[in-house]
Amino acid sequence: MKMDYYELLGVARDCDDKTLKLAFRKLAMQYHPDKNPGDTEAERKFKEIGEAYETLRDPQKRAAYDRFGHAAFENGGFGANTGFGGGFADIFEDIFGGMMGGGRARRADAAMRGSDLSYNMEITLEEAYHGKEAQIRVPSHQTCDICHGSGAKKGSKPTECKTCRGTGRIRTAQGFFTVERTCPTCHGQGQIIEDPCSKCHGQGRLQKDKMLTVNIPAGVEDGTRIRLSGEGDSGLRGGPNGDLYIFLAILPHEFFERDGANLFCRVPVSMTTAALGGKFEVSSLDGSKTQVKVPEGTQNGKRFRLKDKGMPYLRRQQAGDMYIELQVETPQKLTRKQKELLQEFENISVHENSPQSHGFFARMKEFLETMGSK
Repeated sequence: MKMDYYELLGVARDCDDKTLKLAFRKLAMQYHPDKNPGDTEAERKFKEIGEAYETLRDPQKRAAYDRFGHAAFENGGFGANTGFGGGFADIFEDIFGGMMGGGRARRADAAMRGSDLSYNMEITLEEAYHGKEAQIRVPSHQTCDICHGSGAKKGSKPTECKTCRGTGRIRTAQGFFTVERTCPTCHGQGQIIEDPCSKCHGQGRLQKDKMLTVNIPAGVEDGTRIRLSGEGDSGLRGGPNGDLYIFLAILPHEFFERDGANLFCRVPVSMTTAALGGKFEVSSLDGSKTQVKVPEGTQNGKRFRLKDKGMPYLRRQQAGDMYIELQVETPQKLTRKQKELLQEFENISVHENSPQSHGFFARMKEFLETMGSK
């Protein structure tokens, strides 16, 4: 005994067409044979919901079913159901057309779109700071100037493909559902070029380099991608152009390292400058110079912050900071006199001259004594 169509689809008897369609779509996706290979029960269920929807989507069939039930279609009755014939193929296309590549009259325009291109560009940190306008040469396909992208010889036109009748797709019934594939004759174009252009040989485009101007904004970071819409390959036979993607790589700098909008610079200073104090001058990427004062007794690794001297933020009227890190340099190749002076300094030094080293070794000594007493 057949199950009630409304119960089978899980809808009320007074449901509208939208609710009916949504219910069928959900169940059809659940029980589709591709999702349940080898499951005969799922295949049977899939067939039943197809029959139910095929009946209820038609106003006249639905009215007959509401009045007489399944008897309306038995023994050659009103529009007797014949299972999964051509009618259900149309239903399947109506519900899942987007998944199958579109409707009956669809042409494969997406396949005619030109390819996206990529271009790798290296810039200096200074160029990333200021921004720049660059000229680049890009190898690409451009529309043929003879046939203007049609691919056909001047004075002729492409003709409709007789195999697919201009749709670019071939539909084949397999059992109770329909398979759609690209037309093997026109390769999805929907047209045949019987007399191709002598210059582009029917492609509608030619290999040719083109010069482009690229505006690189100030503040770009390493790995930034710039998209130039429509500057990729020309489409096949008049199709739309692809896009060009420019990938930026920032070259290492001699003095600065970058972290976001902040710049870091390591500056070596002599041991005497760190001990007695002093000053030095550093340059920024904007060309300005800043004097940095080194306090007396400055330790190795000490950082100084120069506000707003870093990289500009992209498309913002604001900049990061620059950080100067001191590297105290130990004297090398000392003369006898220098060694004598340093030894004299060491002999008269007190704990306050080197509090960190004195404190460390004092704690280490205490630690060792504690370990020895255990």
